[in-house]
Amino acid sequence: MKCSKKDKKFVYTATGYLGEKRDTMLENELLLRPKLGIPRSRGLKYPGEGFIFGVSTDSGTNTAAEALRGWPGLPPLGVPQNLRPKTPERDFMALNCQAVHNGLVKAPEYNLYRATHDIRVQDAEVSQKEKESVPLYTKVYGMPTRPSTPIFDVLEHKFQERWLQRRRLQDLAARRSAVKQKECRGYVTRSAMLRTFQNPVEPPPLWQMPRFAETAKPHLQTFRTTKAKKDAFDHFCHDKIGRQGTFGEGVYKSAVY
Repeated sequence: MKCSKKDKKFVYTATGYLGEKRDTMLENELLLRPKLGIPRSRGLKYPGEGFIFGVSTDSGTNTAAEALRGWPGLPPLGVPQNLRPKTPERDFMALNCQAVHNGLVKAPEYNLYRATHDIRVQDAEVSQKEKESVPLYTKVYGMPTRPSTPIFDVLEHKFQERWLQRRRLQDLAARRSAVKQKECRGYVTRSAMLRTFQNPVEPPPLWQMPRFAETAKPHLQTFRTTKAKKDAFDHFCHDKIGRQGTFGEGVYKSAVY
């Protein structure tokens, strides 16, 4: 069967000779198949003669007239912003507390109480919120200028005298502390050591329920006798010295020469 001239251009597409064929398949990179010995051509379709690339510039905004009248977002001229009367926000936390004191616990009752009552934020809270939410045009970025160094203090070596005075005070405090420690320190004799020595006390056994103290016994004994168990643990204590790991259960350490 001989394919038509129209179908020949779809030979190197995903459908090939069979299937639905559309002209958009010739522009889709996922549907195109490479030709033998010919590199694949990539690119976008040319939009036409009347197409203009880029973003159009709107010349009607940020003009000189707007700059003279005031940029958008700035307060209008006249009364300063800090002197204009402001309506404080509603204090929802106080409304909730009053609703609880009145015995309201359900959401519809809360909504009805808020609709019929009004409590505003106090002046101190309003001023704090205003400090936290300062407009961008009133913020000043950067670091404050460091005050100038007094030239008379530099010429008279006042900074050196202050540093030497601080060093003298520190040395004097250190000498006093050393003398005080020396006076409090006594001779360490055998009697003093015996007075400070505390006999080692074995830790108390772990608590267990009385009902299981005698009845709950292990089901498996891996040691035949108590002596064999003690010998095995003694051998483990001596053997873990040459092993790695926190508990001495790892591999043997290599000898270091």
